[in-house]
Amino acid sequence: MPRLLLLLPAAGYANQDFIVAAKRLNIELVACADYCHRLAPGWGLPPLMSVPFDQPDIALPQVLRALTQTVDAVLAVDDHGAALAAQLRVALQLPGNPPEAVATLTDKLRFRRQLQTIGLPCPAFVEVGDDDVGAALALGFPLVVKARRLNASRGVIRVDDVDQLRRTLGQVRRIQARAQRDAGAGLLVERFIAGAEVALDGVLVRGALQVLAVFDKPDPLDGPYFEETLFVTPSRLPAATQAELAAAVQRACAASGVAEGMIHAEARINDAGVWLLEIAPRGIGGLCGRVLDATLGMTSAEIVLRHAADLPLPAQTGKEAAGVMMIPVPASGILQGVDGLDAARDVPHVSGIEITAQAGQLVAPPPAGASYLGFIFSRAATPQAAEHALRAAHAALTVRIQPLLAP
Repeated sequence: MPRLLLLLPAAGYANQDFIVAAKRLNIELVACADYCHRLAPGWGLPPLMSVPFDQPDIALPQVLRALTQTVDAVLAVDDHGAALAAQLRVALQLPGNPPEAVATLTDKLRFRRQLQTIGLPCPAFVEVGDDDVGAALALGFPLVVKARRLNASRGVIRVDDVDQLRRTLGQVRRIQARAQRDAGAGLLVERFIAGAEVALDGVLVRGALQVLAVFDKPDPLDGPYFEETLFVTPSRLPAATQAELAAAVQRACAASGVAEGMIHAEARINDAGVWLLEIAPRGIGGLCGRVLDATLGMTSAEIVLRHAADLPLPAQTGKEAAGVMMIPVPASGILQGVDGLDAARDVPHVSGIEITAQAGQLVAPPPAGASYLGFIFSRAATPQAAEHALRAAHAALTVRIQPLLAP
């Protein structure tokens, strides 16, 4: 029986999906968490220990001392534990992507520099520290200000003039500081890339990319904030454009030194070609990985575990279309509840709805918020039908949020 060390974040949407998939595949999981074991959620998998994932230098020796049995691989459920997982693999002499490769993909500034070096399409960009806006102004508007290592559209804001730029730089620095990651690091500012946004999920095996799905994002993402909502597959892009996207992803991964495991790439498509936005060394985030069950017969979590345990991967994509909506947070405040779930579940082609936010929870949309209210899933004969089902189900929901009182 393969034994894998799994880094489980307290706020990880997909934790349960990994645990269920491991049982189905007869894989033993040794869990390491970033929450107190006495407060562990009811996942049926008590953690080996609790360590700070975002402080690998502190966490690494703690995990090595606590790990009393050999493991065959080390995996992180999401971005939060990626750096620690890479360092653990080195310390335990296990295969996988090295720490420097993971760092290149998870740092937006380093990734931009990598694209520039290998000659892939890349917007003009600069690093901005303190209040120096001169270099950013030279790029010309519109611009996008980005925190370097945050995900889920946190700290990503479009600006169209000088006043917006100055305000937004301060705003993104505060978001970065609240996340307690790279609080003193500079910010990335780059030219806004117009065009349709798409995503690609794939798995790398000894450097070769197998495309699992290309997702359309039907909602326009033109800013000022970039909250993702709909993912629909198969993509309606021309086959040649999809091939160009896959080739760019393959080339960027190779240049970065990432050669194994699932990857999730985001890109913009316009008349000038394919513009990679970022590549994460993991599968699609949140519960969105469940959408692959409709097209491949297994979730993203299962594919990750299969690759780590050297088990067969899905041979080809299915013919069914599928989609997922990350239910957006309409306003900041305290969630009171979500009504209309029965009507939403009765919409034709809706295959499931999961409300992951809890009543009483403080919620906020991007650029400060990092979570969704839940997920709606659909399956249909065509991408158009899958998309329509998601929109109809969302329209049936009423979200009740109590606004926060002004100070």
